[in-house]
This record gives sequence, C-alpha cells and structure tokens, in this order.
Amino acid sequence: MDIYSKKTNYKLIIFLTAILIGLSTVLYTNFLANHISQNERQRARIWADAIEKRAKMLSYTYDLFNRLAIDERKKVNIWAQSTKFILTVEDNDLLNFFNDIITSNDNIPVLLVNEEGVILSSRNTENQYDRPGQRLTFEELKKFSSYPPIIVQYRNVPGMRRNYIYYQDSKLFSELKKTLNEFVEKFIYEVVMNTASSPVILLDQNNELIAFSNIDSSEINTSEKLKRKIQQMQSSHPPIILSLGAREKKYIYYDESLVIKQLRWFPIVQLAIFFVFIMLSYLVFSNARKAEQNLVWVGMAKETAHQLGTPISSLASWIELIKEKKLLNNPEIIEEIEKDVNRLTTVADRFSKIGAKPQIEKKDLVSYLKSFVDYQKKRISEKISISCNFSDEPILANFNPELFDWVLENLFKNAIDAMHGQGQIKIEVFVQSNRVVIDFSDTGHGIPRQNHNKIFEPGFSTKKRGWGLGLSLTKRIIEDYHKGKIFVKHSSIGQGTTFRIILRT
Repeated sequence: MDIYSKKTNYKLIIFLTAILIGLSTVLYTNFLANHISQNERQRARIWADAIEKRAKMLSYTYDLFNRLAIDERKKVNIWAQSTKFILTVEDNDLLNFFNDIITSNDNIPVLLVNEEGVILSSRNTENQYDRPGQRLTFEELKKFSSYPPIIVQYRNVPGMRRNYIYYQDSKLFSELKKTLNEFVEKFIYEVVMNTASSPVILLDQNNELIAFSNIDSSEINTSEKLKRKIQQMQSSHPPIILSLGAREKKYIYYDESLVIKQLRWFPIVQLAIFFVFIMLSYLVFSNARKAEQNLVWVGMAKETAHQLGTPISSLASWIELIKEKKLLNNPEIIEEIEKDVNRLTTVADRFSKIGAKPQIEKKDLVSYLKSFVDYQKKRISEKISISCNFSDEPILANFNPELFDWVLENLFKNAIDAMHGQGQIKIEVFVQSNRVVIDFSDTGHGIPRQNHNKIFEPGFSTKKRGWGLGLSLTKRIIEDYHKGKIFVKHSSIGQGTTFRIILRT
C-alpha cells in the first residue's frame, strides 16, 4: 500500500510538473502572440488613419473641382450674355467691352447654334465643329457637351429667334480632371494592394464590389458570401468612408491578417499537441511497464510451478503408500487428502501455464460452480454460509476451469478476510445479452469508492501483510485470457461488496 501510494504520488508530481511547464510555455507564447497582435493592430490603425486623411484630401480636391466647374459655368454665362448684348448695343465702348469678353475666351470650347442645330459660331473647338452653317443632331450636340445648354434669347432684335450655347470643360480643367482620376485610381490601388497582409474590400456607395486584396475569391464570389464577409469585417473594425465629391462615396472594409488569427489559435494548438504528447508518452511507458510486469509474472509463476512439483509428487507417493500398506483405516480422510493433493497439482499446473495461451472451452458453468462450492464448504469456517442462486439447467460459457479456479479462490479468500471469518457469501449466475454474468457478493467491511479501480492494480492492498497480487491476477485472467470483464458492481462500507464477472457464451 505504501509503495503504491508513493508511485501514485510520483505520477501526480510528474504530471503536475508537465502541466506547469506546458502552461508556462503556452502563456509565454500567448503573451508573444498578443504583443504581435497589438503591433499589427497598431499598424492597421495607422494605415486606416492615413487612408482617412488621404480621403479627406481627395474630398477637398473634389470640392475644389466643383467650384472650378461652377466658375466655368459662370464664365460661359458671361460669354453668352455678351454674345446676346453685342447684337443690341450701339455704344462703341460697350461694344468693345462685350467683344473683349467674347474674344478673351481662349480656353473653354463653346458652340452657338440655333433652334435647328445649325452652328452659328464656335470657339476653341476641334476642326469638326469649326464649320459655321453645319447642322448638328441632338445626339451630336449631347455628345459634344454633357452640360445643359445656355439659352440665348434676343428680345430686342426683331426676327431673331432663340439660340443655344453648348460648352465643354476647359482644356485646363479637363487635364486637371484627368490628373485627379489617375490620382484616385492610384489611391484605390494603394488602398487595396499595399496593405501588407490585411484583408481589404473596397465597395462603392451601392455596395458593389470594386476591388479586394488578401482574400480568397471563393469567399466573396456571390452576393451572400460578400455580405457575410463584410458583416464579419464590420464586427471587428468599422469601415473607412471615402468621400470623393458631393455625390460619390466609397467604403473600405478591413480585418486582421491571417498571421494574427493563426497566432491567436497557436497557443491552443500548442497546448493540445503538448497534451497529446504527454498522453502518448504515458501510454508508451505504461505499456512498457505492463510488458515488464508480464515478464515478472511469467517468470515467478513458472518458478513456483517448478518448486511445487517435487513436494506434490512426494505427497502423491505417500498417499499411494498409505493405501497400499493400509496405514490409515479412514477412507474419507484419505479421499480428502487426495483432493488436496489434486488441488495442489492443479495450482502447479496453473502456474506452469502462465505466459502460454490457455485452452478456452465451452463448458457448463453451473455444474462447475457446484463442484467448486462443495469443495470450498468443507475447508472454510462453519460461521460462513455460501448460497447459490442459479438454476439446475446448464449454462454454457467459454472458460478455462484451471484458471477460473484461481479467480474464484482469490474472491473467496478476499471475502473471508473481509468478513473476519464470519458472514455470508452469495453467488448468482444468469445470462444477459448473450453474456454470462456472475455476481459474487460478501457481507464484509466493503471497499471505499476511490479504491474500486485501485484494488486491481499490482501491489495495492489494504491488508498489513498483503502483497496486492490476488485481484491483479484475477483481472489478468478474466480480461487477458478470457476476454471478459471484472469490476466492483457495488460496495458499501460495513455492508459488503459485490464483484461482477462477465464471460462470453
């Protein structure tokens, strides 16, 4: 008992030490992972702040362009009013003033057409429009200018009808606009492509996908998948809103990089691998220990069988001599002595078969148990009663009688010791789900629940002089040789214990 307790304590110390080392390693790894994650989040935040600032700059640029467009519209309006007044003004000074306004336009392409679309005059246009008298269709005029035309109404000139002025952005404004568009495209490329390893999705104001980076296309190849992905990103980080002008907005959704997500799971995976390693190591050492125990069992058993052989042969010879010389006139005594010698022969035979594959046969368990109980009744105290609860009909089971004797003898011996030579032993046999069940009960002092499994371990014993080998050998015979089961079905302190054995039919 002391050796077993020490072994259990050693196992516990080793296990706790391994757990402490594992937890320390995992905690340190988790600390490093969190530190890297914080740095990654900080870089992501810096990136997001930079994007927001550049988006604001783009917004200011678009506002500036809108103001430039309004200014150009005003210039065209002035040019149109000057065109209208130049036909009605008779004062030379005013005429020169309006003429200077018209001729000062050297940047904005304009067309003056009548109601039929005939070109009356043009300025700063390409050659195809620099042809007075040429008639343009509505589609051609619309293609020339995307802005609504300015109406020129000559109220004071008899016979003059309504004319229209179509204009385009100035060459300078167009070049600036082109430069801005290139700048926006470059900005979007930098937003999406230059984000290290962080997943990024760029959407327009209608939630239509514009571009993405560091994301598998299969994750967003449908609208439902895209929606789920955006919701996942939005739960971690709010989107960055890009205001590109008064009417145009874009949304940047981003998430933590795959490296960070893997780092978050790494301590858990590491802990799982560590525990698997501990369990595998434990199983390997346990199997090695069991193999070593088996060798010890086999060697001890064969040596015991060898040592018993000589005195048993001698006792058998003495019995034959007593019979021949008629040295004892009581045949009953001679018969019982013969039974004991046969029993010793059986015990020696058991030990000699340890380590070899036993012969398992289908036999009648009822007749075997009756014979065994009859033998035991004559060799135990009269204060111990044995009751059997099974029918007279045969119950067939696969077992080896010589080895099964050993099992029952160990159970009888433990029960007698637990009852201190006084009590009741009950044996019950029945068939359940194609298995033969044997319940062996006594009225002894019982076994604490925490020891229900320990009692089958080699070296565990609650007796002062016990070696802790009986039940260990019993379990080995039932489970290893008979492929059955033995366990404590029930035990109460001060009331008794019931062992259950299950055999194959």
